[in-house]
This record gives sequence, structure tokens and C-alpha cells, in this order.
Amino acid sequence: MQARNSTVNSYWMPFTANRDFKKNPRVIVAAEGHYYHTDDGRRLYDAFSGLWTCGLGHCHPKIVEAVQRQVAKLDYAIAFQVGHDKVFELAGQVTSMAPEGLNKVFFTNSGSESVDSALKIALAYHRARGEGHRTRFIGRERGYHGVNFGGMSVGGMFANRKAFGASLLPAVDHLRHTHDLEHNRFTRGQPEWGMHLAEDLERLAALHDASNIAAVIVEPVPGSSGILPPPIGYLERLREICDTHGILLIFDEVITAFGRLGAPFAAHRFGVTPDLITTAKGLTNGVIPMGAVLVKQEIYDALMKGPEQLIELFHGYTYSGHPVACAAGLAALSIYEDEGIFEQVEQLEGHFEDAIHSLADHPKVTDVRNLGLMGGVDLQSREGAPGMRGMEIHKRCFWDEDLVVRHSMDLLQFSPFLNSRPEDITMTFEKVRKLLDDID
Repeated sequence: MQARNSTVNSYWMPFTANRDFKKNPRVIVAAEGHYYHTDDGRRLYDAFSGLWTCGLGHCHPKIVEAVQRQVAKLDYAIAFQVGHDKVFELAGQVTSMAPEGLNKVFFTNSGSESVDSALKIALAYHRARGEGHRTRFIGRERGYHGVNFGGMSVGGMFANRKAFGASLLPAVDHLRHTHDLEHNRFTRGQPEWGMHLAEDLERLAALHDASNIAAVIVEPVPGSSGILPPPIGYLERLREICDTHGILLIFDEVITAFGRLGAPFAAHRFGVTPDLITTAKGLTNGVIPMGAVLVKQEIYDALMKGPEQLIELFHGYTYSGHPVACAAGLAALSIYEDEGIFEQVEQLEGHFEDAIHSLADHPKVTDVRNLGLMGGVDLQSREGAPGMRGMEIHKRCFWDEDLVVRHSMDLLQFSPFLNSRPEDITMTFEKVRKLLDDID
């Protein structure tokens, strides 16, 4: 064990209890379909489909083939002042799936970069229109928008912000979150209570003067902070208030885009069209890092002013629209369509809902929530040891049940593959229940 542990010491792991992990590392060496393979020869069922990323399954042969073919033909093309064939093709495919009007796309390398890019585009848009005083952003409590400084500033997760508070963007405020256990405990799908919380935006518009607000950014369904489906009518009301005051509405769909809710985008599921959408994860099925910002035509047009030979937006990344990432994205988008993935999610949603709510009667469970193929289970915290029960379930799933489940403190998170087998979803929650019965 000591020799095995020594190989992991150099890596400072993200969002991980490094010292605890390195005492007994959980190491994956391969993946295929819905399974991981570990360094000790075991096969684990992945109940989180990567990190919300691999909804089509790991190492999908069509994506693997596309990546292998592309890297042998064009490994990289300069991203500034030069384009390549695949990036234009992918842009057309992405915008053809998007809600009507969102017909421009700016490529990034991650969800965090997509969020910061969207915030910068919003500022540039207002300045181009002669409203450069619109510099304030409105996020939401319990929102997660990545870990770059812009996304962290508009995000509302305490643990992500506390060590960096002095360096966050100053002109930011937050809506209250919509999760209330008194009214919404054990809700299936969208809760009926909470639409009125959208009126927080009117309050903040009055406080800061709406003419100073550039944009509001929300996850349609907050994921990392707990899987919090929006109250019925809530997103619709945010859209109305933004329209009233000339504020841009940004949907962070890094998790919800590409089928997680049974539609290409959450905007389709809820019938609410924002002005910008941020994406990543499912865009390439997690095979190659890539993100994107979808933008309404009028925002793009506002920046297409001045001499044509001058750069309109001073922003971008070396790897924006990387050829190999584009190949992975094109293959993934074709699979969503060819294999009827969104329809599969619609058919699986009811089974998943019943399966996750089968834990609702367990004495160690305090709440269950779900929408589409994403769900959360809150566990009662041990007295004086918050988070330890969730950590134990995570570890014992890995070691004892050959199952990968994500936890955040005492929240268990589930993100099944979009093409899951119903029996595997059932098996997942049977194993979790077994462990809940067994632990203190």
C-alpha cells in the first residue's frame, strides 16, 4: 500500500480532501460504457456519468474514432485571425440545436471560462450600445458558476468564496435561493412553492437602479449546490423582469444542456429563452475539454461596429475551438440525434424519480429532489461531524459496492447516464439504501 500511495503524492487534487484521499487512494485506470476500472482490478458502475459530463457513456466508439481521426489530420490550428473547417461546422450544429435566436457561439475550454466569457460579452454589449454604466451582475445564493474570478463572484456557494472574498468582483449582488425545506421537502420535479422569490430581482433593481445592472445569471437547475429544481413560473418571471429593465438573462447550462433534462437545453424544457447560454461538459461528452457561449444575434450585431479590420471583442483563448475538441463535439451531437438520446431521457425520468424517492422514507434521509436525470438526497448530519456520513457513503460505495456516487458534505448527488438501463438505476439506489441501513 505504501508504494501505491507514493505514486499519488505529487498531484494536488481539485475539490478533494487530499490528505484523506492519499491515505487510501481511489484510482481509476480505464472506462468503458457505464463502468470504470480501478487499479486493483475491479469494475465500478458510474452513477454520476463522469462529473455530469459523459451522458452517452465512457469511451463511446464514435467519439473515440472521430478524435483519433482528427488528431492524425489536424492537431491544432491557430485560433486568432485563422479558422479551420471543424470549428465552423460545430458552431452551425450547436446553434441549430439552440433555442430560436441564439445563433452565435463563442468557444471556450470549460464551463468556468464560458461563464467569464458570457459576463464579458454582457459588459461589452452594453458599452457598445452606449450604456457602459451597466456594470453590475446579479447571481443567486447557492449558485455555482465555476471557479474563475467572475464565475466565483456571481456564484453563491460559501465554501468557494470565503478564502477569496477580497478579490471577488465588487459590483455583484445575489438573489435568494429557491429551496425551502418547510415548503419543498421531498418534491418530485418542480416545486409549486417559490415563484414569488423571483421578485427579489425587482428589489435588487430598485436597490441598485436597474439601469446599472448588466445581467442576471442563474442555473436553470442548480446542480453542484444540491439539485434545486426551479419553482413553477420562477424562470418565466425572471425573464419578464429582465425584459422590463433591459437586463440580459444568462442561463448557466454547463450541467443541464445536451439532454440532462430530456431536451437539448433546459431553456427548451422550461420554455424560457435567455439572452446567453453557457455550456461545456456534454458538448463533447467530456472526452475533450470544451465549452461554449451561445449568444443572441442582436448582442453579436451590437459589437459588429467600426472599421471591419479591427477586432470587435478583445477576448479569447489559445484553445478556443480546438480541432480535436470540435471533432469530439460533432460526434457527440450526432449521437444525441442518431440514438434518440433526448427521448430516452424522457422515458427514463419517471423510473429515476421513483427510484431516488424510494429513499425518502429512510430515517437518515432528510430530503430528496429530482428533475430530468439529476437528483439529490440530503442525509441527516451526524452530531458534531457534518459531512462525515456523506463521505462514508461515498467511500463505501466505492470499496464495498463497486459504485461511484458523488457527495458534497451530507448531500448525495446522482446523474445517471442519459442512456441508462432502468435496472442499473434501480440497483444504484438499492445499494445506497443498503449502506444507509448499515452505517451509523
